[in-house]
Amino acid sequence: MKLSSLMRRDFLRAGGLGMAGAVLPMAGYAADALRSDQPAMACFNVRQYGAAGDGKTLDTAAVNRAIDVAAAAGGGVVLFPAGAYLCFSIHLKSKVHLRLEQGATIVAAASPLPGEATGYNGGVYDAAESNAPWESYQDFGHNHWHNSLIWGEEIHDFSITGSGLIWGKGLSFGAGGAAHPPRGGYPRYVAEQTGAGNKTIALKNCRNALLRDFSVLKGGHFCLLATGVDNLTIDNVTVDTDRDGFDIDCCQNVRVSNCTVNSPWDDGICPKSSFALGYARPTRNLTITNCYVTGCYELGTVIDGSFKKFSAEEKVFRTGRIKCGTESNGGFINITIANCVFEGCHGYALESVDGALIEDVAITNTTMRDLASGPLFFRLGARLRGPKETTKVGTLKRILVDNLVCHNAPTRYISILSGVPGYAIEDVKLANIFIETAGGAKDEAARIEVPEKESGYPEPTMFGELPASGFFLRHMRNLEMSHVEIANAAADARPAFYLDDVSRADFFAVTAPRGVEGAFALHGVKDLRIGWSRAAGDTVLASVDGKNL
Repeated sequence: MKLSSLMRRDFLRAGGLGMAGAVLPMAGYAADALRSDQPAMACFNVRQYGAAGDGKTLDTAAVNRAIDVAAAAGGGVVLFPAGAYLCFSIHLKSKVHLRLEQGATIVAAASPLPGEATGYNGGVYDAAESNAPWESYQDFGHNHWHNSLIWGEEIHDFSITGSGLIWGKGLSFGAGGAAHPPRGGYPRYVAEQTGAGNKTIALKNCRNALLRDFSVLKGGHFCLLATGVDNLTIDNVTVDTDRDGFDIDCCQNVRVSNCTVNSPWDDGICPKSSFALGYARPTRNLTITNCYVTGCYELGTVIDGSFKKFSAEEKVFRTGRIKCGTESNGGFINITIANCVFEGCHGYALESVDGALIEDVAITNTTMRDLASGPLFFRLGARLRGPKETTKVGTLKRILVDNLVCHNAPTRYISILSGVPGYAIEDVKLANIFIETAGGAKDEAARIEVPEKESGYPEPTMFGELPASGFFLRHMRNLEMSHVEIANAAADARPAFYLDDVSRADFFAVTAPRGVEGAFALHGVKDLRIGWSRAAGDTVLASVDGKNL
Protein backbone atom coordinates (compact mmCIF):
# COMPACT_ATOMS: atom_id res chain seq x y z
CA MET A 1 0.00 0.00 0.00
CA LYS A 2 1.42 3.38 -1.00
CA LEU A 3 2.06 6.19 1.42
CA SER A 4 -0.15 9.23 1.21
CA SER A 5 1.63 12.42 0.22
CA LEU A 6 1.27 13.74 3.79
CA MET A 7 2.84 10.64 5.31
CA ARG A 8 5.66 10.70 2.76
CA ARG A 9 6.34 14.35 3.58
CA ASP A 10 6.46 13.58 7.32
CA PHE A 11 8.85 10.70 6.74
CA LEU A 12 11.23 12.80 4.68
CA ARG A 13 11.09 15.62 7.23
CA ALA A 14 11.96 13.20 10.07
CA GLY A 15 14.93 11.83 8.16
CA GLY A 16 16.60 15.22 7.91
CA LEU A 17 16.89 18.12 10.34
CA GLY A 18 13.19 18.90 10.34
CA MET A 19 10.64 19.27 13.11
CA ALA A 20 11.03 17.37 16.37
CA GLY A 21 7.97 15.27 16.97
CA ALA A 22 7.34 14.52 13.28
CA VAL A 23 4.94 11.66 12.71
CA LEU A 24 5.78 8.25 11.29
CA PRO A 25 3.00 5.73 10.50
CA MET A 26 4.24 2.73 12.50
CA ALA A 27 2.91 0.34 15.12
CA GLY A 28 5.64 -0.88 17.45
CA TYR A 29 8.12 0.32 14.81
CA ALA A 30 8.70 -3.16 13.47
CA ALA A 31 10.46 -1.59 10.48
CA ASP A 32 9.11 -4.18 8.07
CA ALA A 33 7.34 -1.69 5.86
CA LEU A 34 5.56 1.64 6.07
CA ARG A 35 1.83 1.14 5.81
CA SER A 36 -0.75 3.89 5.70
CA ASP A 37 -3.22 1.83 7.75
CA GLN A 38 -0.91 1.80 10.78
CA PRO A 39 -1.40 4.30 13.61
CA ALA A 40 0.94 7.25 13.62
CA MET A 41 4.00 7.35 15.87
CA ALA A 42 5.84 10.53 16.80
CA CYS A 43 9.45 10.90 15.66
CA PHE A 44 12.11 12.73 17.68
CA ASN A 45 15.23 13.65 15.73
CA VAL A 46 18.29 13.69 18.01
CA ARG A 47 19.73 16.69 16.15
CA GLN A 48 16.76 18.76 17.23
CA TYR A 49 17.76 18.06 20.82
CA GLY A 50 21.33 19.26 20.40
CA ALA A 51 23.20 16.28 18.92
CA ALA A 52 26.02 17.44 16.63
CA GLY A 53 26.69 14.12 14.92
CA ASP A 54 30.22 15.22 14.02
CA GLY A 55 32.11 12.42 15.78
CA LYS A 56 33.91 14.93 18.04
CA THR A 57 31.23 16.50 20.20
CA LEU A 58 29.82 14.40 23.03
CA ASP A 59 26.17 13.81 22.13
CA THR A 60 25.20 11.74 25.19
CA ALA A 61 23.06 14.44 26.83
CA ALA A 62 21.25 15.29 23.59
CA VAL A 63 20.45 11.67 22.80
CA ASN A 64 19.17 10.96 26.30
CA ARG A 65 17.13 14.16 26.20
CA ALA A 66 15.41 13.00 22.98
CA ILE A 67 14.69 9.62 24.57
CA ASP A 68 13.26 11.25 27.70
CA VAL A 69 10.97 13.50 25.67
CA ALA A 70 9.78 10.55 23.59
CA ALA A 71 9.09 8.50 26.72
CA ALA A 72 7.20 11.39 28.33
CA ALA A 73 5.05 11.67 25.20
CA GLY A 74 4.01 8.05 25.58
CA GLY A 75 6.57 6.65 23.16
CA GLY A 76 7.92 7.26 19.70
CA VAL A 77 10.85 6.91 17.35
CA VAL A 78 14.17 8.53 18.29
CA LEU A 79 15.82 9.08 14.94
CA PHE A 80 19.55 9.18 14.23
CA PRO A 81 20.06 10.67 10.75
CA ALA A 82 23.41 10.26 8.98
CA GLY A 83 26.32 11.32 11.17
CA ALA A 84 28.62 10.06 13.93
CA TYR A 85 27.16 10.40 17.44
CA LEU A 86 29.85 10.15 20.11
CA CYS A 87 28.29 8.95 23.34
CA PHE A 88 28.75 7.50 26.78
CA SER A 89 25.81 5.63 28.36
CA ILE A 90 22.48 5.91 26.51
CA HIS A 91 19.37 5.06 28.56
CA LEU A 92 16.63 3.09 26.83
CA LYS A 93 13.01 3.65 27.88
CA SER A 94 9.74 1.78 27.42
CA LYS A 95 7.90 2.38 24.12
CA VAL A 96 10.88 4.25 22.66
CA HIS A 97 12.38 2.96 19.42
CA LEU A 98 15.87 3.96 18.31
CA ARG A 99 16.16 4.23 14.53
CA LEU A 100 19.63 4.33 12.92
CA GLU A 101 19.37 5.66 9.40
CA GLN A 102 21.81 4.71 6.64
CA GLY A 103 25.06 6.53 7.37
CA ALA A 104 24.31 6.95 11.08
CA THR A 105 26.87 5.66 13.58
CA ILE A 106 26.66 5.65 17.36
CA VAL A 107 30.28 5.72 18.55
CA ALA A 108 31.29 4.60 22.04
CA ALA A 109 33.45 7.37 23.52
CA ALA A 110 36.83 6.44 24.99
CA SER A 111 36.72 4.88 28.46
CA PRO A 112 39.14 6.03 31.14
CA LEU A 113 42.50 4.34 30.90
CA PRO A 114 43.87 2.57 34.00
CA GLY A 115 44.64 5.17 36.66
CA GLU A 116 42.61 7.91 34.98
CA ALA A 117 39.41 9.38 36.44
CA THR A 118 37.61 10.18 33.21
CA GLY A 119 37.54 9.27 29.56
CA TYR A 120 36.97 11.37 26.45
CA ASN A 121 36.39 15.07 27.26
CA GLY A 122 35.88 14.28 30.94
CA GLY A 123 33.09 11.78 30.35
CA VAL A 124 32.47 8.37 31.91
CA TYR A 125 30.10 5.47 31.44
CA ASP A 126 27.47 4.82 34.08
CA ALA A 127 28.83 3.04 37.12
CA ALA A 128 28.79 -0.75 37.28
CA GLU A 129 25.96 -1.27 39.76
CA SER A 130 26.28 -3.78 42.60
CA ASN A 131 24.93 -7.27 42.07
CA ALA A 132 25.67 -8.49 45.60
CA PRO A 133 25.42 -11.14 46.90
CA TRP A 134 25.43 -12.96 43.57
CA GLU A 135 28.63 -11.61 42.05
CA SER A 136 30.82 -14.64 42.82
CA TYR A 137 28.67 -16.92 40.68
CA GLN A 138 29.51 -15.39 37.29
CA ASP A 139 32.19 -13.27 35.69
CA PHE A 140 32.36 -9.48 36.07
CA GLY A 141 30.69 -8.78 32.74
CA HIS A 142 27.58 -10.78 33.65
CA ASN A 143 27.05 -8.96 36.95
CA HIS A 144 26.58 -5.42 35.62
CA TRP A 145 24.44 -3.76 32.95
CA HIS A 146 24.68 -0.01 33.50
CA ASN A 147 28.36 0.25 32.48
CA SER A 148 27.35 -0.03 28.83
CA LEU A 149 26.98 2.15 25.76
CA ILE A 150 23.23 1.45 25.53
CA TRP A 151 21.28 -0.07 28.40
CA GLY A 152 17.77 -0.64 29.66
CA GLU A 153 16.36 -2.21 32.83
CA GLU A 154 12.77 -3.10 33.69
CA ILE A 155 11.49 -1.68 30.39
CA HIS A 156 9.16 -3.03 27.72
CA ASP A 157 8.06 -2.55 24.11
CA PHE A 158 11.18 -1.00 22.60
CA SER A 159 13.49 -1.53 19.65
CA ILE A 160 16.75 -0.63 17.94
CA THR A 161 16.43 -0.84 14.17
CA GLY A 162 17.78 0.58 10.94
CA SER A 163 20.75 0.08 8.63
CA GLY A 164 23.19 2.19 10.64
CA LEU A 165 26.20 1.14 12.74
CA ILE A 166 27.06 0.96 16.43
CA TRP A 167 30.83 1.20 16.95
CA GLY A 168 32.09 0.22 20.38
CA LYS A 169 35.34 2.07 19.80
CA GLY A 170 35.91 3.12 23.41
CA LEU A 171 34.62 -0.03 25.14
CA SER A 172 36.66 -2.57 27.06
CA PHE A 173 36.66 -6.11 25.74
CA GLY A 174 37.24 -7.51 29.24
CA ALA A 175 40.07 -7.90 31.70
CA GLY A 176 43.56 -6.70 30.88
CA GLY A 177 46.91 -8.43 31.15
CA ALA A 178 49.11 -10.37 28.80
CA ALA A 179 46.26 -12.70 27.89
CA HIS A 180 44.29 -9.80 26.43
CA PRO A 181 46.59 -7.55 24.41
CA PRO A 182 45.15 -4.68 22.35
CA ARG A 183 43.35 -5.80 19.20
CA GLY A 184 43.06 -4.05 15.89
CA GLY A 185 45.05 -1.04 17.08
CA TYR A 186 42.54 -0.07 19.79
CA PRO A 187 43.72 0.97 23.29
CA ARG A 188 43.26 -1.57 26.08
CA TYR A 189 40.53 -0.37 28.44
CA VAL A 190 40.02 -2.44 31.58
CA ALA A 191 36.41 -3.36 32.38
CA GLU A 192 36.82 -3.00 36.15
CA GLN A 193 38.24 0.53 35.81
CA THR A 194 35.80 3.07 37.28
CA GLY A 195 33.94 4.85 34.50
CA ALA A 196 34.76 2.26 31.81
CA GLY A 197 32.13 0.71 29.57
CA ASN A 198 32.30 -2.91 28.47
CA LYS A 199 29.08 -3.75 26.60
CA THR A 200 27.40 -2.31 23.52
CA ILE A 201 23.81 -3.13 24.52
CA ALA A 202 22.79 -4.44 27.96
CA LEU A 203 19.22 -5.36 28.89
CA LYS A 204 17.96 -6.66 32.25
CA ASN A 205 14.47 -7.83 33.18
CA CYS A 206 12.81 -6.48 30.03
CA ARG A 207 10.12 -7.70 27.67
CA ASN A 208 9.02 -7.19 24.07
CA ALA A 209 12.31 -6.12 22.51
CA LEU A 210 13.31 -5.95 18.85
CA LEU A 211 16.85 -5.58 17.45
CA ARG A 212 16.95 -5.51 13.66
CA ASP A 213 19.06 -4.60 10.62
CA PHE A 214 21.92 -2.64 12.21
CA SER A 215 25.60 -3.61 12.52
CA VAL A 216 27.98 -3.65 15.47
CA LEU A 217 31.72 -3.14 15.16
CA LYS A 218 33.97 -3.99 18.13
CA GLY A 219 31.20 -4.52 20.65
CA GLY A 220 33.17 -4.71 23.91
CA HIS A 221 32.92 -7.76 26.17
CA PHE A 222 29.41 -8.35 24.83
CA CYS A 223 27.74 -6.81 21.80
CA LEU A 224 24.51 -7.77 23.52
CA LEU A 225 24.01 -8.92 27.09
CA ALA A 226 20.33 -9.74 27.55
CA THR A 227 19.52 -11.05 31.04
CA GLY A 228 15.98 -11.97 31.98
CA VAL A 229 14.56 -10.59 28.72
CA ASP A 230 11.35 -12.18 27.42
CA ASN A 231 9.90 -11.90 23.91
CA LEU A 232 13.18 -10.86 22.31
CA THR A 233 13.71 -10.78 18.55
CA ILE A 234 17.16 -10.33 16.97
CA ASP A 235 16.99 -10.26 13.18
CA ASN A 236 19.42 -9.41 10.37
CA VAL A 237 22.04 -7.97 12.72
CA THR A 238 25.71 -8.09 11.65
CA VAL A 239 28.38 -8.27 14.35
CA ASP A 240 32.15 -7.93 13.86
CA THR A 241 33.74 -7.97 17.28
CA ASP A 242 36.62 -8.87 19.61
CA ARG A 243 34.66 -10.79 22.28
CA ASP A 244 31.12 -12.24 22.45
CA GLY A 245 28.39 -11.48 19.96
CA PHE A 246 24.99 -12.17 21.55
CA ASP A 247 24.78 -13.41 25.17
CA ILE A 248 21.17 -14.48 25.77
CA ASP A 249 21.04 -15.14 29.50
CA CYS A 250 18.01 -16.38 31.46
CA CYS A 251 15.74 -15.27 28.60
CA GLN A 252 12.52 -16.82 27.34
CA ASN A 253 10.71 -16.73 24.00
CA VAL A 254 13.66 -15.59 21.91
CA ARG A 255 14.13 -15.61 18.14
CA VAL A 256 17.55 -15.04 16.54
CA SER A 257 17.46 -15.09 12.74
CA ASN A 258 19.43 -14.08 9.65
CA CYS A 259 22.40 -12.79 11.65
CA THR A 260 26.13 -12.75 10.85
CA VAL A 261 28.60 -12.87 13.75
CA ASN A 262 32.39 -12.72 13.39
CA SER A 263 33.88 -13.19 16.87
CA PRO A 264 37.40 -14.66 16.61
CA TRP A 265 38.27 -14.25 20.32
CA ASP A 266 35.06 -15.52 21.90
CA ASP A 267 31.59 -16.95 21.24
CA GLY A 268 29.29 -15.79 18.48
CA ILE A 269 25.76 -16.63 19.63
CA CYS A 270 25.82 -17.71 23.26
CA PRO A 271 22.70 -18.62 25.23
CA LYS A 272 23.48 -18.73 28.96
CA SER A 273 21.64 -19.28 32.23
CA SER A 274 23.69 -17.62 34.97
CA PHE A 275 22.78 -16.82 38.58
CA ALA A 276 23.02 -13.09 37.89
CA LEU A 277 19.33 -12.49 38.67
CA GLY A 278 19.74 -14.06 42.11
CA TYR A 279 17.93 -17.27 41.20
CA ALA A 280 18.28 -20.07 38.66
CA ARG A 281 16.19 -19.10 35.62
CA PRO A 282 16.42 -21.17 32.42
CA THR A 283 16.74 -19.85 28.91
CA ARG A 284 13.63 -21.36 27.37
CA ASN A 285 11.83 -21.44 24.02
CA LEU A 286 14.77 -20.22 21.91
CA THR A 287 15.06 -20.41 18.13
CA ILE A 288 18.28 -19.68 16.25
CA THR A 289 17.92 -19.92 12.48
CA ASN A 290 19.59 -18.89 9.22
CA CYS A 291 22.71 -17.53 10.94
CA TYR A 292 26.39 -17.45 9.93
CA VAL A 293 29.03 -17.64 12.66
CA THR A 294 32.76 -17.43 12.14
CA GLY A 295 36.03 -16.73 13.89
CA CYS A 296 38.46 -16.46 11.02
CA TYR A 297 38.19 -12.86 9.80
CA GLU A 298 40.14 -9.81 10.91
CA LEU A 299 38.21 -7.31 12.99
CA GLY A 300 36.14 -5.01 10.78
CA THR A 301 36.53 -6.91 7.53
CA VAL A 302 33.14 -8.60 7.70
CA ILE A 303 31.30 -5.30 8.10
CA ASP A 304 33.30 -3.60 5.33
CA GLY A 305 32.79 -6.61 3.08
CA SER A 306 36.46 -7.40 2.42
CA PHE A 307 36.39 -10.63 4.50
CA LYS A 308 40.14 -10.72 5.19
CA LYS A 309 41.14 -13.95 6.92
CA PHE A 310 43.79 -14.15 9.62
CA SER A 311 47.03 -15.67 8.44
CA ALA A 312 47.91 -19.14 9.72
CA GLU A 313 50.67 -17.59 11.85
CA GLU A 314 48.37 -15.26 13.77
CA LYS A 315 47.49 -16.68 17.20
CA VAL A 316 43.76 -16.15 17.39
CA PHE A 317 41.28 -18.34 19.28
CA ARG A 318 38.90 -18.51 16.29
CA THR A 319 36.05 -19.30 18.70
CA GLY A 320 33.06 -17.79 16.90
CA ARG A 321 30.60 -20.59 17.62
CA ILE A 322 27.05 -21.19 18.88
CA LYS A 323 27.28 -22.30 22.52
CA CYS A 324 24.84 -22.92 25.37
CA GLY A 325 26.92 -22.18 28.50
CA THR A 326 29.37 -21.76 30.15
CA GLU A 327 27.28 -20.00 32.81
CA SER A 328 24.69 -22.72 33.34
CA ASN A 329 22.76 -22.53 36.60
CA GLY A 330 19.18 -22.49 35.35
CA GLY A 331 19.11 -24.44 32.12
CA PHE A 332 18.34 -24.50 28.42
CA ILE A 333 14.92 -25.92 27.64
CA ASN A 334 13.11 -26.23 24.32
CA ILE A 335 15.86 -25.01 22.00
CA THR A 336 15.84 -25.18 18.18
CA ILE A 337 18.87 -24.33 16.03
CA ALA A 338 18.41 -24.66 12.27
CA ASN A 339 19.98 -23.73 8.94
CA CYS A 340 23.24 -22.31 10.29
CA VAL A 341 26.70 -22.01 8.71
CA PHE A 342 30.00 -22.25 10.62
CA GLU A 343 33.37 -21.23 9.17
CA GLY A 344 36.81 -21.11 10.74
CA CYS A 345 35.52 -21.46 14.31
CA HIS A 346 34.63 -24.02 16.97
CA GLY A 347 31.55 -26.20 16.58
CA TYR A 348 28.35 -26.43 18.59
CA ALA A 349 28.65 -26.58 22.38
CA LEU A 350 26.03 -27.64 24.93
CA GLU A 351 27.43 -27.22 28.43
CA SER A 352 25.80 -27.91 31.79
CA VAL A 353 28.46 -27.51 34.47
CA ASP A 354 26.69 -25.39 37.12
CA GLY A 355 23.54 -27.46 37.61
CA ALA A 356 21.62 -26.53 34.46
CA LEU A 357 18.94 -28.71 32.90
CA ILE A 358 19.67 -28.96 29.17
CA GLU A 359 16.62 -30.68 27.76
CA ASP A 360 14.79 -30.91 24.43
CA VAL A 361 17.27 -29.49 21.95
CA ALA A 362 17.01 -29.94 18.18
CA ILE A 363 19.90 -28.97 15.88
CA THR A 364 19.23 -29.39 12.16
CA ASN A 365 20.70 -28.46 8.78
CA THR A 366 24.23 -27.25 9.55
CA THR A 367 27.26 -26.82 7.31
CA MET A 368 30.76 -26.36 8.73
CA ARG A 369 34.21 -25.72 7.24
CA ASP A 370 37.76 -25.38 8.60
CA LEU A 371 36.86 -25.84 12.24
CA ALA A 372 39.14 -25.21 15.22
CA SER A 373 37.54 -28.10 17.17
CA GLY A 374 35.15 -30.96 16.50
CA PRO A 375 31.63 -30.21 15.27
CA LEU A 376 29.98 -31.21 18.58
CA PHE A 377 30.95 -30.63 22.22
CA PHE A 378 28.34 -31.79 24.75
CA ARG A 379 29.52 -31.60 28.35
CA LEU A 380 27.69 -32.49 31.56
CA GLY A 381 30.17 -31.44 34.25
CA ALA A 382 30.52 -30.56 37.90
CA ARG A 383 32.08 -27.12 38.16
CA LEU A 384 29.02 -26.15 40.27
CA ARG A 385 29.55 -22.42 40.45
CA GLY A 386 26.46 -21.39 42.39
CA PRO A 387 24.99 -21.45 45.91
CA LYS A 388 26.55 -24.53 47.48
CA GLU A 389 23.42 -25.62 49.33
CA THR A 390 21.32 -25.88 46.15
CA THR A 391 23.73 -26.39 43.23
CA LYS A 392 24.15 -29.98 42.04
CA VAL A 393 24.99 -31.69 38.75
CA GLY A 394 22.28 -31.03 36.19
CA THR A 395 21.08 -32.92 33.14
CA LEU A 396 21.81 -33.09 29.44
CA LYS A 397 19.19 -35.15 27.66
CA ARG A 398 16.80 -35.47 24.74
CA ILE A 399 19.16 -34.00 22.15
CA LEU A 400 18.68 -34.41 18.40
CA VAL A 401 21.31 -33.50 15.79
CA ASP A 402 20.29 -34.08 12.18
CA ASN A 403 21.70 -33.14 8.77
CA LEU A 404 25.19 -31.88 9.57
CA VAL A 405 28.11 -31.75 7.15
CA CYS A 406 31.64 -30.73 8.14
CA HIS A 407 34.74 -30.27 5.98
CA ASN A 408 38.23 -30.09 7.51
CA ALA A 409 37.72 -30.71 11.21
CA PRO A 410 41.02 -30.75 13.16
CA THR A 411 42.93 -33.90 14.08
CA ARG A 412 43.56 -33.09 17.72
CA TYR A 413 40.14 -31.90 18.88
CA ILE A 414 37.26 -34.12 17.82
CA SER A 415 33.57 -34.32 18.71
CA ILE A 416 33.13 -34.94 22.44
CA LEU A 417 29.98 -36.07 24.25
CA SER A 418 30.94 -36.61 27.88
CA GLY A 419 29.25 -36.67 31.24
CA VAL A 420 31.03 -37.39 34.53
CA PRO A 421 30.98 -40.54 36.68
CA GLY A 422 27.47 -41.10 38.03
CA TYR A 423 25.90 -38.51 35.74
CA ALA A 424 25.25 -39.61 32.18
CA ILE A 425 24.24 -37.67 29.10
CA GLU A 426 20.95 -39.26 28.05
CA ASP A 427 18.76 -39.82 24.99
CA VAL A 428 20.92 -38.46 22.18
CA LYS A 429 20.16 -39.08 18.50
CA LEU A 430 22.69 -38.17 15.79
CA ALA A 431 21.60 -38.74 12.19
CA ASN A 432 22.63 -37.88 8.64
CA ILE A 433 26.07 -36.57 9.53
CA PHE A 434 29.22 -36.39 7.39
CA ILE A 435 32.46 -35.29 9.05
CA GLU A 436 35.76 -35.04 7.20
CA THR A 437 38.73 -34.62 9.53
CA ALA A 438 42.34 -33.76 8.78
CA GLY A 439 43.39 -37.13 10.26
CA GLY A 440 47.02 -38.15 10.45
CA ALA A 441 47.30 -39.23 14.13
CA LYS A 442 49.93 -41.90 14.89
CA ASP A 443 49.65 -45.23 16.76
CA GLU A 444 50.41 -43.78 20.20
CA ALA A 445 47.38 -41.48 19.99
CA ALA A 446 45.06 -44.51 20.06
CA ARG A 447 46.39 -45.40 23.52
CA ILE A 448 45.85 -42.02 25.21
CA GLU A 449 44.14 -42.19 28.62
CA VAL A 450 41.73 -39.31 29.05
CA PRO A 451 41.35 -37.62 32.47
CA GLU A 452 37.87 -36.89 33.84
CA LYS A 453 38.37 -33.23 34.84
CA GLU A 454 34.90 -33.24 36.41
CA SER A 455 35.12 -29.66 37.71
CA GLY A 456 37.18 -28.23 34.87
CA TYR A 457 36.16 -25.30 32.70
CA PRO A 458 34.32 -26.85 29.72
CA GLU A 459 36.11 -26.43 26.41
CA PRO A 460 36.69 -28.81 23.48
CA THR A 461 40.41 -28.47 24.22
CA MET A 462 40.10 -29.47 27.91
CA PHE A 463 41.17 -33.11 27.44
CA GLY A 464 43.92 -32.54 24.89
CA GLU A 465 44.32 -35.01 22.05
CA LEU A 466 41.85 -37.87 22.19
CA PRO A 467 42.07 -41.58 21.28
CA ALA A 468 39.50 -41.37 18.45
CA SER A 469 39.32 -39.67 15.07
CA GLY A 470 35.57 -39.00 15.07
CA PHE A 471 33.70 -39.20 18.38
CA PHE A 472 34.76 -39.53 22.03
CA LEU A 473 31.69 -40.82 23.92
CA ARG A 474 31.83 -41.19 27.71
CA HIS A 475 29.26 -41.54 30.49
CA MET A 476 26.22 -41.78 28.22
CA ARG A 477 22.92 -43.62 28.23
CA ASN A 478 20.64 -44.21 25.25
CA LEU A 479 22.74 -43.13 22.27
CA GLU A 480 21.65 -43.63 18.69
CA MET A 481 23.80 -42.82 15.66
CA SER A 482 22.44 -43.49 12.18
CA HIS A 483 23.74 -42.67 8.72
CA VAL A 484 26.90 -41.13 10.16
CA GLU A 485 30.16 -41.11 8.21
CA ILE A 486 33.66 -40.22 9.39
CA ALA A 487 36.30 -39.62 6.70
CA ASN A 488 39.95 -38.81 7.42
CA ALA A 489 41.87 -36.77 4.85
CA ALA A 490 45.06 -38.54 5.99
CA ALA A 491 45.31 -42.06 7.39
CA ASP A 492 44.63 -42.05 11.13
CA ALA A 493 45.66 -44.83 13.54
CA ARG A 494 42.85 -44.15 16.01
CA PRO A 495 39.43 -45.79 15.93
CA ALA A 496 36.65 -43.53 14.71
CA PHE A 497 34.55 -44.09 17.86
CA TYR A 498 35.75 -44.39 21.45
CA LEU A 499 33.08 -45.47 23.95
CA ASP A 500 33.60 -45.46 27.72
CA ASP A 501 30.81 -46.17 30.23
CA VAL A 502 28.07 -46.10 27.61
CA SER A 503 24.78 -47.94 28.11
CA ARG A 504 22.42 -48.84 25.25
CA ALA A 505 24.18 -47.61 22.15
CA ASP A 506 22.88 -48.22 18.63
CA PHE A 507 24.94 -47.63 15.49
CA PHE A 508 23.07 -48.05 12.22
CA ALA A 509 24.42 -47.47 8.71
CA VAL A 510 27.68 -46.02 10.02
CA THR A 511 30.70 -45.57 7.74
CA ALA A 512 34.16 -44.95 9.18
CA PRO A 513 37.84 -45.91 8.71
CA ARG A 514 38.93 -48.81 10.92
CA GLY A 515 42.17 -47.41 12.29
CA VAL A 516 44.91 -49.81 13.41
CA GLU A 517 42.65 -52.00 15.56
CA GLY A 518 39.19 -51.29 14.24
CA ALA A 519 36.58 -48.53 14.10
CA PHE A 520 35.22 -48.94 17.65
CA ALA A 521 37.11 -48.91 20.95
CA LEU A 522 34.78 -50.26 23.67
CA HIS A 523 35.31 -49.78 27.39
CA GLY A 524 32.58 -50.52 29.91
CA VAL A 525 29.86 -50.65 27.26
CA LYS A 526 26.48 -52.30 27.84
CA ASP A 527 23.72 -53.16 25.37
CA LEU A 528 25.54 -52.38 22.13
CA ARG A 529 24.08 -52.90 18.66
CA ILE A 530 25.82 -52.27 15.35
CA GLY A 531 23.94 -52.97 12.14
CA TRP A 532 24.15 -52.49 8.39
CA SER A 533 27.38 -50.58 8.83
CA ARG A 534 30.62 -50.36 6.86
CA ALA A 535 32.60 -49.57 10.02
CA ALA A 536 32.06 -53.01 11.60
CA GLY A 537 30.06 -56.17 11.10
CA ASP A 538 26.60 -56.65 12.56
CA THR A 539 27.08 -56.95 16.31
CA VAL A 540 24.91 -57.36 19.41
CA LEU A 541 26.70 -57.35 22.77
CA ALA A 542 25.13 -57.31 26.25
CA SER A 543 28.39 -56.15 27.81
CA VAL A 544 31.91 -55.50 26.56
CA ASP A 545 35.05 -53.99 28.05
CA GLY A 546 38.52 -53.49 26.60
CA LYS A 547 37.72 -54.63 23.09
CA ASN A 548 38.02 -53.15 19.62
CA LEU A 549 35.75 -53.88 16.66
